[in-house]
Amino acid sequence: MSAIGLRSLGLIVAFLLQTALLKAALPTIPDEAPARPSLAGQLLVADPSMSDPYFERTVILIVQHNPSGSVGIVINKPIGETSIASLFEALNQKGGDVAVRVFSGGPVHPEAGFVVHSSDYRRPETVAVNDRLSMTSSLDILRDIGAKKGPAKILVAFGYTGWGPDQLEREIKMHAWGIAEADPALVFDEDRDKVWDHAWEHRTQNP
Repeated sequence: MSAIGLRSLGLIVAFLLQTALLKAALPTIPDEAPARPSLAGQLLVADPSMSDPYFERTVILIVQHNPSGSVGIVINKPIGETSIASLFEALNQKGGDVAVRVFSGGPVHPEAGFVVHSSDYRRPETVAVNDRLSMTSSLDILRDIGAKKGPAKILVAFGYTGWGPDQLEREIKMHAWGIAEADPALVFDEDRDKVWDHAWEHRTQNP
């Protein structure tokens, strides 16, 4: 089986386990935690001096950010392309023959599958990132995408990036990341080779 085939199989398994994976990925806010500005819905843009080979020129959509930690999905590291039909073949089920591009969303739980999408689509398990972006992890969204009833815009990713309490804040203070607005056109439509350049040029907070 090809590398993308193996990843397709891993994706379908991850979506089957989506409830547990999603709850494990997204930190919860303790009742006593003080409120503070959230970076959810913003982009982290790696500083040009970033030495970590995985995060070099990386752009990350922050999905959740609270006192318990942060979760993000890398949006500019494509790893291949597959089809909804091939995903469902792993379960001996039929799915629409719609091609999807697959991304490496981060080094944490690389077997976990997530769909970042436009806010025109919602299911009970959907996480609203902001008023324009959402994230869903389920077989149902894959079925809807295959049937051309899914979101207008999608980004399918394996894995995520995660930070513990105050870890991301420390990295920002150490000038590891700039912050930019998560323009949906940049998240979904921009040439992936140009995403970092565009985000860095339009960052709203310097590292």
